[in-house]
Amino acid sequence: MSQAVPSRVRLASIALTSVLFVILFAQPMMTLGRDWWNNPDAGHGLLLAPLALWLAWRKGIRPDARPNLALGIALIAGAVLLRYVSSLAAEQFTSRASLLMALGGLVTLEFGFRQLLWWWLPSLLLILSIPLPDVVLSGLALPLQFKASQLGAELLSMRGVPVRLDGNVIQLPGHSLFVTEACSGLRSLTALLSLGVLLGGLMLQSPVTRVLLVALSIPVAVVINGIRVFLTGFLVLFVDPAMGEGFTHLTEGWLMFVVAFAVLGALTWVMMRVERRVQGRGAHA
Repeated sequence: MSQAVPSRVRLASIALTSVLFVILFAQPMMTLGRDWWNNPDAGHGLLLAPLALWLAWRKGIRPDARPNLALGIALIAGAVLLRYVSSLAAEQFTSRASLLMALGGLVTLEFGFRQLLWWWLPSLLLILSIPLPDVVLSGLALPLQFKASQLGAELLSMRGVPVRLDGNVIQLPGHSLFVTEACSGLRSLTALLSLGVLLGGLMLQSPVTRVLLVALSIPVAVVINGIRVFLTGFLVLFVDPAMGEGFTHLTEGWLMFVVAFAVLGALTWVMMRVERRVQGRGAHA
């Protein structure tokens, strides 16, 4: 009987905590899910969030996990405060950040801060699943548009195509190729950064190679997108102007996205080989 009472108290506290969590963070959870489903720039969250939960489940609980009441309560209190401030400012990013902060506080409260470190890869994937504010996305998209336009124009020029670049507009003989925000490569950059974090966490051992892989995903995304702009211009000029838009253009983007994934996979394989060679030398030293 003495064991049944504490277990009932524990279940009641878990149920109460769950209800309060849903009440406080229902709005950011609903808007986040809606953005994942409707916003192409946030669609990667539909994959990252379930994957993060699965990785956390597979990793399990640390054998030495211990509750940390003080830090857990402090994180939860900070999350509630951040949630209140974000509601006053009607700002979604901080509201969603408060959701993640509250989840971290609950984990710390129950299992300790070491458990969050134990779940570092799922935590990073959850962070990456949160869409950036529109002002940040706009600030990133414009330089990427210019870079993609520049690379595409240079590649076309190397093929002997007369080309003139005006910002993010590539002037071709008889045609103008406008590199829009949707063609900036921001979506592929976000996806490749997430893939770099995932591959580094699962396949690599050294923090140095993990960081290097994530860093290399940035130029890979930029170069691949520049090649996509080049191919679009080449097809528009020499095959059919209609190939610069519609289904063909979308298919071309997906194919280049697959190529970028393959390049990042090849880089991961190379780094795995390097790690094994370094470990082998260390074992023979």
